[in-house]
Amino acid sequence: MSLEQNQRNVDKLSGSSRSGEQASLPGAKLADNTDQSGRKSIVREYAEAIIVAMLLAFAIRVFVVQAFKIPSGSMIPTLLIGDHILVSKLSYGLQWPTDCQMQWTFPPVNCYTSNTVVAFGKPQRGDIIVFRFPEDEEKDFIKRIVGLPGDTVQLRNKVVLVNGQPLDDKAFTQRIDPGIIDGTVNPRDNFGPVTIPEGSYFVMGDNRDQSLDSRFWGYVREEKIRGKAFRIYWSWKGQGNWTEWVRWERFAKAIQ
Repeated sequence: MSLEQNQRNVDKLSGSSRSGEQASLPGAKLADNTDQSGRKSIVREYAEAIIVAMLLAFAIRVFVVQAFKIPSGSMIPTLLIGDHILVSKLSYGLQWPTDCQMQWTFPPVNCYTSNTVVAFGKPQRGDIIVFRFPEDEEKDFIKRIVGLPGDTVQLRNKVVLVNGQPLDDKAFTQRIDPGIIDGTVNPRDNFGPVTIPEGSYFVMGDNRDQSLDSRFWGYVREEKIRGKAFRIYWSWKGQGNWTEWVRWERFAKAIQ
């Protein structure tokens, strides 16, 4: 075989190799596209899952149950500072939020009133409710219902009278100040009588001597009630010995 023939054979082999290399490029590009689309689909799946989870959490918070933290001692001894509670939005019916405003926090919508679409019942005396504070509706307050629409409520020397009868509240209240304040100075111990208008409720804190409630700022409108407190799911004391920071005995405790 001559030198020229050998060279031609080498060239043919080299050409075949280059063709094979070129032919493999589209396959490599296809693999890259597949990887990119795979990564995109994973990102999309995570994004969709997060959005769905946020929407579900928002729906549960608005229509079913909402968590709150007790920041003050106005409901002692029933609720302590640091108690984390669950509030049922369905206790009195299926509520549709109204008077809503957008905000740059979660949830992105803040609603100040609600209309009952399907009623399950009415608030009852003794219920502990969370509601929009009438003097500042950006704040939520928690108190116990003492007077219903149409009731006459008054206080005489710390004794709560509903429709002329003393309210039996010793099991869930405390009065830490033995002194009596005249009603002309302060309505804490002597108040009323007042008749509660339709669609409104008279509420008081269980810590009767240290509670800012209907004695001072009036009634709670029904459409301002956010729900009924029903259970403590966590309680954080955060004081004293570190072994006592968590109030383990209050876990899952029913609110009465």
